[in-house]
Amino acid sequence: MNKGVLFLAFSGIGFGINASAEDFTGSAYKQLGDITVSATRVEKSLYEVPASVGYVGIDAIQLGTQRLGLDEALAKIPGLFMTNRYNFNQDLRVSIRGFGSRSTFGIRGVKLYVDGIPNTLPDGQGGVDSIDIGSTDHIEVIRGPSSSIYGAASGGVINIYTEDGPVDAPFIEGRYTVGSNDLFQYQVKTGGQKDALNYLVNLSRLELEGYRDHSETENILLNSKLRYDIDDSSDLTLTANIVDSPKAEDPGGLCSPKSASAFCTVYRPDPRDAQRNNVRFGADESVAQQQVGLIYRKAIGEKHEITARNYYVFRDFNANLPTGAPISTGGIIVIDRVFVGGGLQYSFSDRMAGHRNRLTTGFDIDSQMDDRKNFTNNRDSSVIGPLVLNQDEDVFNWGIYLQNEFSITDNLELTLGVRYDEVEFEFNDRFLADADQSGSATFKEWSPQAGLLWKLRDGIHLYGNISKSFETPSTREFASTTGPGGFNTTLNSQTATNYEAGVKGLLPGNASYQLSLFTIDVTDELLPAGTNLGGSTFFSNAGETTRNGIEAGLTFRPLPGLDVSLAYTYSDFEFDTLVIAGTSFAGERIPGVPVHTGFAEFAYHHPAGFFSVFDVQFVDEVLVNNAFVDDFGALIPQSEAADDYTLANLRMGYTAKTGGKIEFTPFFGINNLFDQKYTGNIRVNESRHRYFDTAPELNIHAGLSIRYQ
Repeated sequence: MNKGVLFLAFSGIGFGINASAEDFTGSAYKQLGDITVSATRVEKSLYEVPASVGYVGIDAIQLGTQRLGLDEALAKIPGLFMTNRYNFNQDLRVSIRGFGSRSTFGIRGVKLYVDGIPNTLPDGQGGVDSIDIGSTDHIEVIRGPSSSIYGAASGGVINIYTEDGPVDAPFIEGRYTVGSNDLFQYQVKTGGQKDALNYLVNLSRLELEGYRDHSETENILLNSKLRYDIDDSSDLTLTANIVDSPKAEDPGGLCSPKSASAFCTVYRPDPRDAQRNNVRFGADESVAQQQVGLIYRKAIGEKHEITARNYYVFRDFNANLPTGAPISTGGIIVIDRVFVGGGLQYSFSDRMAGHRNRLTTGFDIDSQMDDRKNFTNNRDSSVIGPLVLNQDEDVFNWGIYLQNEFSITDNLELTLGVRYDEVEFEFNDRFLADADQSGSATFKEWSPQAGLLWKLRDGIHLYGNISKSFETPSTREFASTTGPGGFNTTLNSQTATNYEAGVKGLLPGNASYQLSLFTIDVTDELLPAGTNLGGSTFFSNAGETTRNGIEAGLTFRPLPGLDVSLAYTYSDFEFDTLVIAGTSFAGERIPGVPVHTGFAEFAYHHPAGFFSVFDVQFVDEVLVNNAFVDDFGALIPQSEAADDYTLANLRMGYTAKTGGKIEFTPFFGINNLFDQKYTGNIRVNESRHRYFDTAPELNIHAGLSIRYQ
């Protein structure tokens, strides 16, 4: 069967190559030309930014894809490692240069923005459950510390930009997808321009039974963007997003034969199995969220520009965790969250002493207010147990930044930036049966950055930068070392210093490339240190690390309509200092990050409408733990790893345009083409040795999109 599928993949590509080589300007990968990005908060050519920046366009994100996770499109970005697409309870795992790999859930160490509105909380925790892949236009990724303009962003920033409505004619589009593991996905999208108003609205519904037992999920997502052009120099954009996710089950991590312990006594050879306690306790979560944002832009002449933003997020979160015997805990979690904020930015471009100069300055204010309650969960019962935690968790962050870009010569530009942040945490305990455990902490951080870019000649841009970044503990990482409530006052923010050099450019013959080398020194590394009597993981500043890496990417067009993308990442990340329970474990590798990853994609688009995309990803073995103390009180050294794997995927389709205004696009995809058995995600330092989340074997999806315009 595998040989037949492989033949299908390459015969699809071959079909296109032998077809008429007409004008291929409609290729989905036309970003081979120069690209203007705004991930650095000002618009600039990707090749003129003195940092590592990646870009992915709309067809790589939407055309024929499953649309289950951002990793479908972002696997081609070197230095970015994403896992866990198939567990909607635990959220997508995202790490850039190793930052974020320790996350027990959600996204840490990497900031996310959608149309300029943050998808990361002031405490540094982010998520993707509100991101609408079906209306995403393009994604920009900054790799490396970005605190000088974005605040607490140790690993980097992912900026997601949604579609605008077409200005020529309005459209309405319907899309239906079915697939393995009872995948059903429905989407309706419309957009257009009416006088000064540009609009795009997308509504989608996902139902997925899941590959593993107890992994069902369903959600409804509404995303809209309205832009009103006030005049030729100013506009006001309204974004609105609604998420209703009543179910996202968690099958739990599985043991390996090697990881047998008091808490992991049964190795389950069937990769579809769920952890027994996850089923018995009904491990699940539900989310209801409403978000609205406003962005105002005003150009004043040709030299000045002002951008103001304001946003409001209301989120209700309920989770049922599989924690009970041997530990009594508040496994039922109820959080009512309000997340509000805004910012103002001013940019001034002019010549200084005959040289080009651009000054950008601004401030951000963000506030997170959580009303958290924990109740005891009851095994084999839907009855909610007694209240064990009731506290308000408030986080307030304000920051001011300044960045200046000065052209020393026509081909040499110096960028200097600095940002100052204050992040305040305040926990107010309202459950006083176990005494008042209120607490607070304030972090004050400076984040400087210097970058130099030299355009040696056309197609060769050399750059280097030095930057500092910080990362505060999240509200959950502040968990007390003793019980379910309280506040760990011993934690400091994690800081990093990044040194980077690279080269990138756009070459004749439709080829672009990038190569970066970096070393990062991290102090006060935040690490899971154990489990308290309430069953929550608590953290400590237990280590210092050095991260040395190489990131390389190449995209070229060897034949009309055929685009080839190659990427490679080398990650040598290890602890210089690591002390757990009084014992030194210096020299251990940072878990959760493979040493080697590689990616190759062959994307063919014919002007007649046929497309075929074949990609292969190699992931080296991934260590599942550094030294830690497990739930049984045992000191566990670095001992296990998820095996390396090679994953291949194919998708193809055909866009048929009728003589009228209707466009049909049937599509088909095969994921895990060669039926590889692999671990889709690991749970780093899982306190009961249940490290492994297995991923689906060979699976398919197919669908039809109909567009009227």
